Amino acid sequence: MQVTESIGKSPRRSRGFTLIELMVVLVIMGVLAALIVPNIIGRTDEARVTAAKTDIATIMQALKLYKLDNGFYPSQGQGLQALVVKPTTPPVPGNWKPYLEKLPTDPWGRAYQYLNPGVKGPVDVFSYGKDGNAGGAGADSVIGSWQ
Repeated sequence: MQVTESIGKSPRRSRGFTLIELMVVLVIMGVLAALIVPNIIGRTDEARVTAAKTDIATIMQALKLYKLDNGFYPSQGQGLQALVVKPTTPPVPGNWKPYLEKLPTDPWGRAYQYLNPGVKGPVDVFSYGKDGNAGGAGADSVIGSWQ
């Protein structure tokens, strides 16, 4: 009996992808990237604004607890640091506790601003947003406790 070529193997061997096949795949990847990347980039600013709003809400809750325990909000001079370290300048809180483990910075790396008395409420906590300046629109706008 003679051994013949193995059954199931075609006489033509595959040698990889053709240049046309590679070009088609690259064009498809380019089109997908052009459609998806702008959506992902836009979401970064939205996520930072949401993170700032969440931080501000947390700080406001700590300020409300501070007021419940002590009868007043930290003074402008004491600032938000009074939520982390007991103030030594008047008015010194009698029932102080640590209200925050540490003060967060806004998503752009800057300190949150504090006003007592506030313009929009009894106290205001806010971030100047992406550009770090008052005014602006979108991610550049002021993000505050009154929103």
